[in-house]
Amino acid sequence: MVIQLVSTAEAMLDRTLAALDAEARANLDIELSPREFLMDYLSAAFPTRQMRTYTDDSGNVRSEPMIDEDGRPVHSQEAMRMRDQLLEELCALPVVGSALDHIIGHFGVDQVAEVTGRSRRIVADGRGGQRLESRSPRSNLAETDAFMRGAKRILIFSDAGGTGRSYHASLAAENQSRRIHYLLEPGWRADAAIQGLGRTHRTHQASAPLFRPVSTDCRGERRFISTIARRLDSLGALTRGQRQTGGQGLFNPRDNLESDFAKDSLVTWFRLLFAGKLASTSFADFQALTGLNLEGEGGGMVEDLPPIQRWLNRILALRISLQNAIFDEYLGLIEARIEAAREAGTLDVGVETIDAERITILDRTCIREDPVSGAVTEMLRLETEQRYRPVTRDRVEWLLQDGESRCVVNRRSGKAAICSATHSLTDEDGQLVKRWELVRPARTERLRQDLFLETLWEDADAEEFAKLWDQEVEDLRHRTRTETIYLVTGLLLPVWGKLPDDHVQVWRLKTEDGQSLLGRLIPAPMVSKVSSAFGVAGGIELAPTDIVRHVLDSGGVEPVGAYHLKRSLVAGEQRLELIDWPPSRLAELKALGCFSEIISYRTRLFLPPTRAADILARIAA
Repeated sequence: MVIQLVSTAEAMLDRTLAALDAEARANLDIELSPREFLMDYLSAAFPTRQMRTYTDDSGNVRSEPMIDEDGRPVHSQEAMRMRDQLLEELCALPVVGSALDHIIGHFGVDQVAEVTGRSRRIVADGRGGQRLESRSPRSNLAETDAFMRGAKRILIFSDAGGTGRSYHASLAAENQSRRIHYLLEPGWRADAAIQGLGRTHRTHQASAPLFRPVSTDCRGERRFISTIARRLDSLGALTRGQRQTGGQGLFNPRDNLESDFAKDSLVTWFRLLFAGKLASTSFADFQALTGLNLEGEGGGMVEDLPPIQRWLNRILALRISLQNAIFDEYLGLIEARIEAAREAGTLDVGVETIDAERITILDRTCIREDPVSGAVTEMLRLETEQRYRPVTRDRVEWLLQDGESRCVVNRRSGKAAICSATHSLTDEDGQLVKRWELVRPARTERLRQDLFLETLWEDADAEEFAKLWDQEVEDLRHRTRTETIYLVTGLLLPVWGKLPDDHVQVWRLKTEDGQSLLGRLIPAPMVSKVSSAFGVAGGIELAPTDIVRHVLDSGGVEPVGAYHLKRSLVAGEQRLELIDWPPSRLAELKALGCFSEIISYRTRLFLPPTRAADILARIAA
């Protein structure tokens, strides 16, 4: 385990030691916490002065501090009792010290290696007391060596230990266990955060680390996480042109509260607030609590709305419950926009890699040749084969430990899933749309809670859940899935404008014969349109299997001869439905392999999934 932080409380220790006399130094009993600063602040700033009100010459009611006959200030006895009671309760609270000292105190110096810049620290002496321990620059070398040898299982480092050192699972080190890297205090410097992350993720390692950013359930804390996410994303885009280089995949797009999605969502949030459609707060209360003037002339809103940084800073001054309620609505708006962009293929996530067991080039078609350089742009038809990586039982037990997730089964399909709450969406009317997340052995899906009640998923006991889960996992271990994809590669810039406006993400892959390719994926239904746009003779025809797979995956409607094929949800399961067929051909279509069902007094035609491709080939012939 590796823990990255910023503060070491050394300055606080120095101030505390400087105030001790010789006897106190000999019998140390130091409590390093911000409690003394908070007590000094309350003692000096708690309002105890007695005030009196008066009316000035203009008729305005004002107040001023009272003084006695001798000119001394008059204090309210009730306010003084409140202050003393608050100080007494504050002193009774548990110590909230630095994270560094808490971790060392809990696990002990024998288990924790400290690589920081502080020159001394307070440690337990084993007899219930404390002792002051000095640390030289060589202490960091010894601590790093102890961790890499496996003598100490936990390492904590600050900015002083985040440069020029390696804590990764090196093949040359004795301790080759996988590093779990906790970003406990990200700080404000993106470059320092990246330096720290790079200490556990280096070449010549036995395994890659797991990065774990740490945050609380206080939504206002996203203000700080957002700043780091934005700076890491910007730095990654500047270095290699791909965002995950800087962000290391640590942050979700919804964590960046200074993105275009977040700014557009804030404008929508202000409009919903003004219209009185938000449940968290009202327009008047929000203005009073935050001090933001949003009301313009004529009863409308001001044209220049506060920027997101100012809005976030004002939100931090609110009570935690109100912060969380406002952020739930606001993040729901961001989530809705991000999901819409992800489904449309316009979400900018940089260059990603297609990871598959086998990638084979089936055929390649030249769609353009540059008249000057002779460089070509090709459309490749690729077949990918991927193994299923089902969720293990250990992971299942970990997911169920939160106390809110529950086991559900679909007795009709014989499948099991873990049902838990996930990010809510906020619709255009300001209403929160709560959703459930279904974690299944091979995939994860999200459903609205109101629509979830219409499905066939039911709560199940642990025994039934485990049986169905293990059965599906065992079945997936021996299976692979193949998929046909279309990639436009080669010289891309001259043809970029002719490619579809959505699905603009760039992918990289490596074929089984060692070719490295970089290009844009083209959805199967657009292949013919794209090839025709470049004047490819006859276009590129799609195989029926590609049409079936695309309809099932995307839910789109695709033409099949004179008819159309779409995905329909019937009785809780997805079906392939043939639409736009004339009643006169019902018997003929059933003879080709379709089956009919009367639903809501209407005859509908469906294709069996196992024979859908063959049936489509005969229908389109």
